[in-house]
Amino acid sequence: MAKPLKIAVSNQKGGVGKTTSAINVAGALNEAGTEVLFIDLDPQGNATENLGHMEAYDAQSPTLFDVLTDSEQRSRVTELVIQHDEVDLIPSNIDMTAVEPELTLNRRSGEQLSLVLEHIEDDYDYVIIDCPPYLGNLMDNALFASRNLLIPALAESTSKRAFELLFDHVDALAADYEISVDELGVVINRIDVRKSQANEMIEWIESAFDDVPVWRVRERADIQKALDSGSSLQSFAPDSDMAAVFREIAADLEEVER
Repeated sequence: MAKPLKIAVSNQKGGVGKTTSAINVAGALNEAGTEVLFIDLDPQGNATENLGHMEAYDAQSPTLFDVLTDSEQRSRVTELVIQHDEVDLIPSNIDMTAVEPELTLNRRSGEQLSLVLEHIEDDYDYVIIDCPPYLGNLMDNALFASRNLLIPALAESTSKRAFELLFDHVDALAADYEISVDELGVVINRIDVRKSQANEMIEWIESAFDDVPVWRVRERADIQKALDSGSSLQSFAPDSDMAAVFREIAADLEEVER
């Protein structure tokens, strides 16, 4: 069996639809008939909550914190998996709020997630990693483990600086670990085409990322309603025009070489 395609859904700027993108891309990949592991690496646990498993956020050991910080616990990652209707979920946990300094103390601080995934990844076609909205050890772990980056963004001018900071960090990580991290595309979220700035930024993003796909996700009430119901748009409103966009993303990801 081929190795899974591992994807870090990441932008160091918060509020850009990162978790929304991750959940809906995972849902579209599942709809296409593939096995998806979803990892909520964000200590805030938004994806865990949006997928309807907030009780796992307060669960006792073993947790994601344990398997990331204790080498003897890594193999217990299989005990963390929750079988959601659409994906298998490794939830975040309240203990993750203390994980950054713990990882700093580890000699291989940026490699822990990769080592954990060795115990589980072969059961899946895709591993989607929902990253925290800041740069740090967790982001490093997601990038090192995945080597692939899917970038959610907004059609506003602040995105330019966010891209710059993100790529500075990615370049530094790639140099430190002597790896390459591939950009798979940009998901522009919550587009309001009535705003001239939005249209200008879409043009700028498409020009700046002319060698990878750029997908447009317009503002739709069903997107939030789907999250509130604990599912992706694919499950909640499969006939939505934005569900079709996420199917396009899934189809493009299926073409990525592994």
